[in-house]
Amino acid sequence: MRLLFAGTPEAAVPSLQALIASRHDVVAVLTRADAPAGRGRRLVPSPVRVAAEAAGIPVITDVPRGEEFLARLRDLDVDAAPVVAYGHLLRPEVLAVPRHGWVNLHFSLLPAWRGAAPVQRAVMAGDEITGATTFVLDEGMDTGPVLGTMTETIRPRDTAGDLLGRLADAGAGLLVATLDALEDGGLDPQPQPTDGVSLAAKLTTADAHVDFRDPALAVDRRIRGCTPAPGAWTTVPGPDGDTARLGLGPVTPRPDVTDLPPGQLRAGKREVLVGTATHAVQLDLVQPVGKKPMAAADWARGARLDDGTVLGTPAEVAP
Repeated sequence: MRLLFAGTPEAAVPSLQALIASRHDVVAVLTRADAPAGRGRRLVPSPVRVAAEAAGIPVITDVPRGEEFLARLRDLDVDAAPVVAYGHLLRPEVLAVPRHGWVNLHFSLLPAWRGAAPVQRAVMAGDEITGATTFVLDEGMDTGPVLGTMTETIRPRDTAGDLLGRLADAGAGLLVATLDALEDGGLDPQPQPTDGVSLAAKLTTADAHVDFRDPALAVDRRIRGCTPAPGAWTTVPGPDGDTARLGLGPVTPRPDVTDLPPGQLRAGKREVLVGTATHAVQLDLVQPVGKKPMAAADWARGARLDDGTVLGTPAEVAP
């Protein structure tokens, strides 16, 4: 089949590469426009654009609105448009152009976790099983009929980045198999069930704030779900009564330590513990503002923190 691939982030690259290697013909790639990044705010192409140009495939960065884009899409004469984390909504007129529709690869078992952050939300919720779904895009948010699924176990120490990496690789095979079956006429799209719907809103900076009044299990899941993005964080009191933000990498639960109040820190030569509503967690990597990630024990030693230090503002950790 002739395909237009639509995608933007690194997680979409395995699918693009798998389709290029398949029996199908990727005639063009639709991706988000170059975006400013880094301290210099220079324009950087999306990972999908980089991969497409390396393969010699024409790239379209137009926002999919207006008659000009619609005419260009019709001129491509594609049979299907596979989509992986593209990032723009598509109008009904655009959805209707490919003969087999826009086939989306979504990183959850729909109808669970519809929305922008299915992997992060699954980790934060403590799900044990997730997966990926291929479905035909319609006007709703991840509501179209299902074409195929695969499952993936969420491991106890998975971060969202770990899990997304595995789903991106395995999901690429699911997407290719789905398109093969569509071409062969062997698929019967199935409506999504009405039960089991959950929403996965995009994570904000506020979502990534760690409240040590929560149980250790919830603290651990929040941090892993926000790693690598948007990045979990707390605040550290300064000597003058001010506070500084501190980034938090995944922690190690310490059920053997139950004598620390929520947010209270205990810094030793080789470990840094923080109390929660249940038991302590051990900080492993932290990132002070303006610095690279470092071992928590090195940070605590350099910051000269004592055992009375409480992470989070007083209001945040008050009983």
